[in-house]
Amino acid sequence: MNVGTAYDNGKKQVWLKLDVPAGSTVRDVIRLSGILDMFPEIDLETQRVGVFGKPVKLDAEVKEGSRIEVYRPITADPETVERKDR
Repeated sequence: MNVGTAYDNGKKQVWLKLDVPAGSTVRDVIRLSGILDMFPEIDLETQRVGVFGKPVKLDAEVKEGSRIEVYRPITADPETVERKDR
């Protein structure tokens, strides 16, 4: 089954295509992709993941053509950051 994995740490972004066995979960795909080795700062216990922009759990089963995304943590609270004049 062909799927993709994407991550952007603010400095570098990657999108990897890979072939995984049917029945693979989001966690399986992330591990098989090697993205955890490329970005050791990823912590799957705290960071959210999604498929095509929709948050999902790590044990969600992926479908053919899915794009699994690992979201980086929010570093600023938009409600407390001052707005810049344009």
